[in-house]
Amino acid sequence: MALDLQAQAVLAALAGMPPLDFAQLTAPAYRAMLAAGGGFAPGDTVAAEEDLMIPTASGPLAARLYRPVTEDGDGSGLLPLTVFFHGGGFVSCGFDTHANLCRCLAQRARTVVLSVDYRLAPEARFPAAALDACDAVRWAASNSADLRVRPGAIAVAGDSAGGNLAAVAAQQLRHSGVNIAHQVLFYPVVDCATEHPSYELMGDGYLLTAGMMRWFKEQYFAEGADRADPLASPLAAADLTGVASATIISAEYDPLRDEAEHYAARLAQAGVLTTHLRWPGQMHGFASLLGALDAADHALTMAAQILRHALHAQNT
Repeated sequence: MALDLQAQAVLAALAGMPPLDFAQLTAPAYRAMLAAGGGFAPGDTVAAEEDLMIPTASGPLAARLYRPVTEDGDGSGLLPLTVFFHGGGFVSCGFDTHANLCRCLAQRARTVVLSVDYRLAPEARFPAAALDACDAVRWAASNSADLRVRPGAIAVAGDSAGGNLAAVAAQQLRHSGVNIAHQVLFYPVVDCATEHPSYELMGDGYLLTAGMMRWFKEQYFAEGADRADPLASPLAAADLTGVASATIISAEYDPLRDEAEHYAARLAQAGVLTTHLRWPGQMHGFASLLGALDAADHALTMAAQILRHALHAQNT
């Protein structure tokens, strides 16, 4: 179908911005550009937000905990936990840019959400972010009492590069004793080694471009790094059996569409319970554009409903 009218309006509003010169662009300049941009709707109201630190072998990671307003209203029941990783091409973004996603997932799925501030490239190149993601999930699974969440009920979630990290953690921890109940991946990066046909078909004019993705990868990977390593490219893993059930949301007008959909198909072929939803008429990053796109609200509600069911089933 045609690009959604609201998505067209977003792109039209951005049309006056000067094009990015990727030959000269630096990560600090890109982050400053994003920080100067406007925000979107803040998401659902939650009961509390709390900043904390996660100890890891590579040093402490900042994290933010979102607690939903519970149905019983007294806060006495322990809720399951979802560990969230933000997008931003492994280079940018953080708590504030993705707070609306975290609040909506927390409130609509009735889950505590732990958003992790993993190390960014190029200051910390691959596999730093992937290792941080695995360390954060391990720590969260081992510290349910301190986090005041239900033990044994944990999910992972993320968008774009954060979807990559969530998928990596779900793969790497499947035989580690960490019981991941579900993974929610919004238009994830799952193949850093190959450009699929949607790179050419949807690689220009739809917010995220093929050129931008190539620049992100140049920041994330040092020269000679193995981009087909499953720590970088979950789609490259030879065996996907035993990976947590998955919800994968792709966007029709997204250069990452094909790799996300291939990953959903491969998970299903491996016997993993997988829900794949291609959002028609939408572009990469649409779920963050609350207040500008009706589709953002709809996608977050649907993903949260599936997540809530998966986490509930884990404890019945």
